[in-house]
Amino acid sequence: MKIAIFGNTYNNAIASHIETIINHLKDKGINFLLHESLRSFCNYSDIELIGNGNFSADLALSIGGDGTFLNTASQVGAKQIPILGINIGRLGFLADVSDNEILAALDSVLAYDYITEERTLLHVQTSDNEQLDYPFALNEVAILKQDSMISINTSVNGEVVHTYQADGLLVSTPTGSTAYSLSVGAPIVVPQAQSFILSPVASHSLNVRPLIIPDSWDIELEIFSRSNSYLLAVDGRSKVLNDRTKLRITKADYTIKIVKQKDYTFFDTLKNKLMWGAINYK
Repeated sequence: MKIAIFGNTYNNAIASHIETIINHLKDKGINFLLHESLRSFCNYSDIELIGNGNFSADLALSIGGDGTFLNTASQVGAKQIPILGINIGRLGFLADVSDNEILAALDSVLAYDYITEERTLLHVQTSDNEQLDYPFALNEVAILKQDSMISINTSVNGEVVHTYQADGLLVSTPTGSTAYSLSVGAPIVVPQAQSFILSPVASHSLNVRPLIIPDSWDIELEIFSRSNSYLLAVDGRSKVLNDRTKLRITKADYTIKIVKQKDYTFFDTLKNKLMWGAINYK
C-alpha cells in the first residue's frame, strides 16, 4: 500500500501529527508520499514529494478540517483514490477521525478494515469557456454578489424555474448539505440521496425556499448584476466573472471515495457534531 499525505499548512499543530503518522508508517514498512507544501513540517529529507495532481497512491490522508479535505479531493480528482479525513480543525463532517484516533484509524485502513462511501460532485461549465482551476465541487457551487443584490435566472432541464433576487444562490450536493447550505436554512440530506439542493442566500422574497431536484438534471444560470460581475465559488475556490458569463451545472462523471470506519453512520455524525439527542427526555 502507498499512502499520500496532505494537510493544512496554516495549522502549526499539524507538525506533530505528521511526525506521528510518518513514524507509524515507517514502523509498518508502508510507502508514503508527502505533499510538497508540507515539506517544512517534516524532519525527514528522503521523503518523496507530491506536486499538484501528479501522483499515484492507494490511499490519501487529509490532515486538517473539512476545507483541507476539499483541497485534498481536488488534488485526487478522478483518480478514485479513497480519502481518509483526520480532523485537527473545528467541526469536521468530512474529516471525522479525531486526533486521538489517528493511529487506530490508520491500523484499520492498513488491515483493509474499513468502508468507503462514494460522493457525488458538481461540474461547472461556463458559456464563454472561462477557465476554472478545478471546475468540480464536492460541497457546493456558490454564485454570490460583488456589491448589491444580483438576479439569477434559473432553469432546470430547459424549464425556467425562478429568477432569484438575492445575495446569491447555492447549488449543493448531499455532502454539502451540512456545509454552507446548512447555514442558509436548507435541509440536511443524507449522502446517499441522488439529489442537488438549490438554496438562495439572503433572498429578497420571503416566499422563496430551498429546492431539491434529482442530480441527473441540468441546471442553467444567467446572472444579472449592477456591477456587471459576480463571484463564483467552487468549494471555496473563487473567481470573479463577467455577468455575461452563463453557467451550466451538472453531475460530474466521477465520484470521490471517502473512507469511513466500519461502525460509522451518518446519523452518529449528526448527533456528535450538531448535538442531536444531547437532551434525553426519557
